[in-house]
Amino acid sequence: MAAETFVFNIAAKLLGELVSPAFQEACLVWGVESDLRRLENTLSNVKAVLLDAEDQQVHNQELTVWLRQLKEVFYDAQDVLDDFECEALRKQVVEMQGSTARKVCRFFSSSNPLVFRTKMAHKVKEIRARLGEVAADRAKFHLSPRSNDRHVVRGREMSYSFVQASDVIGRDQDKDKIVEHLMDPSDGQSISVVPVVGIGGLGKTALAKLVFNDERVIEHFELKCWVCVSDEFVLKQLLVKIIKSITSVNCSYLDEEQLQMLLRNNLDGKKFLLILDDVWNEDRGKWIELRNLLMGGANGSKILVTTRSPTIASMMGTMSPYNLEGLLHQECLSLFIKWAFNEGKERQHTNLVEIGDAIVKKCKGVPLAVKSLGSLLYSKLDERDWLFVRDNEMWKLNRKEGDILLVLQLSYNQMPSYLKQCFTFLSLFPKDYEFNTLDLISYWMANGLLQSPNENQELEDIGNQYIDELYSRCFLEDYIDLGYLREFKIHDLAHELALSLAQSECLIINGQIQNISKKVWHLSYTDNTWQNENVLKCLQKSKGLRTILSTVEGVGPSTKSFVDSCLSKFRYLRFLNLSDLSFEVLPSSIGTMKHLRLLDLRHNCRIQKLPNSICKLQNLQTLNLCGCEKLEELPKDIRYLIRLRTFLLTTKQKSLLGCSNSLRILGLYNCGNLESLVETMQVHTSLRVLRIDNCGGLISLLPTLKFLTTLEALMIENCEKLDLTEMEDNQDDFPTSLRALRFIGLPQLVAIPNWIKCSVKSLQILVIQSCPNLTALPEWLVNLESLRRLTILNCPKLSALSKEKFCLPALRSFRIAECPELIRRCQPEIGEDWHKIANASEIYLDHKRIK
Repeated sequence: MAAETFVFNIAAKLLGELVSPAFQEACLVWGVESDLRRLENTLSNVKAVLLDAEDQQVHNQELTVWLRQLKEVFYDAQDVLDDFECEALRKQVVEMQGSTARKVCRFFSSSNPLVFRTKMAHKVKEIRARLGEVAADRAKFHLSPRSNDRHVVRGREMSYSFVQASDVIGRDQDKDKIVEHLMDPSDGQSISVVPVVGIGGLGKTALAKLVFNDERVIEHFELKCWVCVSDEFVLKQLLVKIIKSITSVNCSYLDEEQLQMLLRNNLDGKKFLLILDDVWNEDRGKWIELRNLLMGGANGSKILVTTRSPTIASMMGTMSPYNLEGLLHQECLSLFIKWAFNEGKERQHTNLVEIGDAIVKKCKGVPLAVKSLGSLLYSKLDERDWLFVRDNEMWKLNRKEGDILLVLQLSYNQMPSYLKQCFTFLSLFPKDYEFNTLDLISYWMANGLLQSPNENQELEDIGNQYIDELYSRCFLEDYIDLGYLREFKIHDLAHELALSLAQSECLIINGQIQNISKKVWHLSYTDNTWQNENVLKCLQKSKGLRTILSTVEGVGPSTKSFVDSCLSKFRYLRFLNLSDLSFEVLPSSIGTMKHLRLLDLRHNCRIQKLPNSICKLQNLQTLNLCGCEKLEELPKDIRYLIRLRTFLLTTKQKSLLGCSNSLRILGLYNCGNLESLVETMQVHTSLRVLRIDNCGGLISLLPTLKFLTTLEALMIENCEKLDLTEMEDNQDDFPTSLRALRFIGLPQLVAIPNWIKCSVKSLQILVIQSCPNLTALPEWLVNLESLRRLTILNCPKLSALSKEKFCLPALRSFRIAECPELIRRCQPEIGEDWHKIANASEIYLDHKRIK
């Protein structure tokens, strides 16, 4: 598989920066216009043939080497251009301060302008010479210019549930047989293990989810838990996952003995079902160690194991493995049509269905291959696109039976170049990692991977479009829409593809690593690797690093030498994760990391103060201080972070200093002393997401809301003193574009605030939970014409939906739990309010699905 597949994207971004008006002006100021013009011309000529080079490299190893050389020059060129941008931002901050300019200038003091000009002129000449030397080799490859990258064209409505039975075709018989095994009491085992084995992409996990959610299984077992095991079979990690699945509590801070005791207490005497999904461990000793800890359940408890390995199935199972077979051809064709066409439209394109039939035969009954190619062809009506897939050279390659990585590769190859780079970035995360859109989009943004021809489009919206596209190509799964963010995982086969594609520049490291290539740009770690001096030594030559990321909560660098190395050696970092630090002081040299876009300091429980020098990071877009419980106050010059878009914070302050008006996402967590946000919010006229969680001192929010006219998502949780209903005289001043609203743990809430009416046309998700004094829903609730999800949990005084006609045309999901009288009124067919909710496609009463 070719590794250099998004060089075009880097070149396009570089060229865009070079021709921008702001950069052209900077060139004149610093006297490098001539050299940069020649750099632009060379870059433009090379870019024209890069798409052809990326496609042809599969047959020509020399091309791959040439593209890799170009990429190195491009990355270095990005650093040079970024130096100019940093200087321009520094000047911008100084100029915007007016009478305090002298003081600000001292704070942002930098090298002599003449020295900067000379140094940058030398760097530009060096880059131009290197690029010219590498670019000259393009003539020997006989490449053809191609000006247009592939564009994303999607129209399919997204689905956000874990698994819909209607989306799984041809597995009813398999489901019934497995359910029979799980409910069979006559196998003579105190705890039985049912193994399901099959090749990758057959749908083992989807089948296990159908079984897990089957009504017969729900009624039969007192306790159910689901754990995705994947590559690591580490006892402590598995115990944490099992307990979290049972209790919804993260117990990673406990030691192994405490976890074992907690597990026994939760399983004691209960008939349970445990799903161990995607098992790779062949060490019988490790399995027996876990199995022995699960013996405390009642007789009839079952474990369902899914695996690709017959050896593992035989080792773990107490019965013969259930071998999952491929789908029948007609079932595959039905699945393909479901993904390739809007419902019923296939009848208008019989020629395409005929070609699709031939494509499906090549998929050998593997559902993931069928869905992937169907989604690839969705909305494409040109016969040539379909013939391209049917007759692709990929099918001629020697491959193992059922190996669908090449099918996913074909889908990957048809991605636009910018999306390929975002996809390969996912290789930095372990298999089964739980992503959310807010974090991932910030990660992509930090490395400049989000781009759009529309300059007015918000970066966060571009990132969401990218995620939707990856999902529509079947690369993502377990999609859950929470309104203000979405959670998902990358399919394990897609993860394998990402690893194979990104191995030249993305690397997950561990303590055993002996060598790290200087061409690696992005690093992540999953254990206490940074305590290993050998790793730090290996990193010394990787001075061009862009990303250092931790992917496991609770695992952070515990040595000061690591932090010092980051700040002194890796000067071009865009993304630095220093979460879970174990010391009190962040070095003031953090202010020299001028290229930094994302700084993650979450869960640094000992840090009391941040150096004011952190405010020199004008390029910073994301700052995460969530869980910094001892942080006394923010630096006084925090307003100088003029590009900050996402700010997550825990602090002891009573009020917050105003930040830049560039802020789009603000999260306040466990700020117990916080009393007011009024002064803070007056400048945040572009804020789109506001989350306030466990801020017990906060009394009022309404004056603040009047400034947040662009707010799209508001989440307020566990604020016991907060009153949301006062000062509602002039409702015209409140946000009019809210799409998601969550009120959780608000004892002062006795009625739904009337100011929500301002968003009557836009509100899509409304969640009300643990509001013990809420007595009624407003009559205007029936006017929420866009509401598609309504959830009401643990509001015992709420006794009815509405006196008026209650028919929400867009409502899809309706959930009520722990509201006794309301539950009674919503009983199917017989409840007084049933007719008001019956049009919803998904209805849950007390966590039991009714429809």
